[in-house]
Amino acid sequence: MTESSQENVPSRQRRRFPGISSRAYEHPADRSALVALRRLTGFDTVFKALSGLLPERSLRLLFLSDSVRVSDAQFSHLNAMLRDACYILDLEKVPPMYVTQDPRPNAMCIGLDEPIIVVTTGLVELLDEEEMRAVVGHEVGHALSGHSVYRTILLFLTSLALKIAWIPLGNVAIMTIVTALREWFRKSELSADRAGLLVGQDLQASMRGLMKIAGGNHLHEMNVDAFLAQADEYEKGGDLRDSVLKILNVLPRSHPFTTVRAAELKKWSETRDHQRIMDGHYPRRDEDKDTSVTDSFRESASHYADTVRTSKDPLMKLVGDIAGGAGDLGGKLRDKFTGAGGGGATGGQTGKRPPQDPEQSSGPERS
Repeated sequence: MTESSQENVPSRQRRRFPGISSRAYEHPADRSALVALRRLTGFDTVFKALSGLLPERSLRLLFLSDSVRVSDAQFSHLNAMLRDACYILDLEKVPPMYVTQDPRPNAMCIGLDEPIIVVTTGLVELLDEEEMRAVVGHEVGHALSGHSVYRTILLFLTSLALKIAWIPLGNVAIMTIVTALREWFRKSELSADRAGLLVGQDLQASMRGLMKIAGGNHLHEMNVDAFLAQADEYEKGGDLRDSVLKILNVLPRSHPFTTVRAAELKKWSETRDHQRIMDGHYPRRDEDKDTSVTDSFRESASHYADTVRTSKDPLMKLVGDIAGGAGDLGGKLRDKFTGAGGGGATGGQTGKRPPQDPEQSSGPERS
């Protein structure tokens, strides 16, 4: 083996998960958002119609003709990562993978019948070996979960919405489904991040990759702990006005914010669920048909209850207080929004904060 080829060989042995079900790593919010999406009025009709109309063959020919297909002869180090990721997650059929010229760091898993993985040159140039391994595992996780179908429909509907924006009712109908798809896809990213960690088995590499997506290739200027502290500061969010602004900022996006993703992944890496998977105790694909829908709903409900109870976000804390029977709803909302204090005979002070600019920057995103 030559010295150059040794650089692409993993320096350590990683655990493999034979027969693992995507249920093992899927975020509860991912599953519940997908159920809600499928219940959306008109979604089944749109889904069935688009499944037969989307030019999937054209999409495959486009990448085949205008991108570089990963193989032993081209981007061989990426091909080794792809095969390794499929081996670890026991995905029998290795999806085709393409590198496309685009300075923006991004990756996606698309396709209706069979998934295709696409990564941009910007991403390949930005990440080191272990960081890229986590990204490839992330995309293989999308493939194993069957996310590529809904991702493809989201891309098509987003393009369609732009084309028919001049038709008021038509655009409203399409954007309703696009908004629901985006909500689901943001949750599915949390699931795929977990899959990436199972493949790379290096939490620091996953953290660095997300940090680079946010701040570029300047690791000497960045710090993982400080980056995670941003997520904590973001979650605390000041007051209810900040909570509302956070909701408005995230609605147009197909991905969660990178600091939030990093914090969610770190939190999961420290759970008993993650440790059990690493120890070889996880749901198997051959058990999927026996899975209880009721149990899935119960798990999702439990997740949201825990989120409300432990969240530092002012809006979530208010929801938790109300659910616990604390105080008058109208009074709490008034006090939170106006900053009113205890208010003796003088009626208290408003303590208003300067108005904030809700400007958002979409920034580079990755699937």
